[in-house]
Amino acid sequence: MLVLPRINYQLLPMYRDFGTVLFAVILGIVMVAIPLVIQKLVAPSNKTREKLETYECGEEADGSAWMQFNIRFYVIALIFLIFDVEVVFLFPWAVVFKKMGLVALIEMGIFLLILVVGLAYVWVKGDLDWVKRRVRYATGRYKNIAIDQER
Repeated sequence: MLVLPRINYQLLPMYRDFGTVLFAVILGIVMVAIPLVIQKLVAPSNKTREKLETYECGEEADGSAWMQFNIRFYVIALIFLIFDVEVVFLFPWAVVFKKMGLVALIEMGIFLLILVVGLAYVWVKGDLDWVKRRVRYATGRYKNIAIDQER
């Protein structure tokens, strides 16, 4: 006599939901993989020295790619992004200003006060000062800022 296992039918909807997620993941992987495989098969692959060079907006690469950049580039970029994103909040405020009246004006005043305090903090800390850096082993167009070897 053949004995069939008991099936708990209450768990089937849960497995069906996981099956849907598994199907979506597999479909996503396939939809990414197929164009990559087609591109690999169809695209021409004639690598030349010129094509393998570093491209910098039409400029000829000059000097070593391992030259260290001053951290000021990144700090100033991050400060710009922070204040730029905060200024985006001024546009929705301007749209609803007439409806909200004095409450909106006070809220925006507090918001701008916080931004000004942040700007003052960054300014006093010296993160907005641009310091030109001298490079010890510079080559190419950077050799005029190299530090003398005698020091």
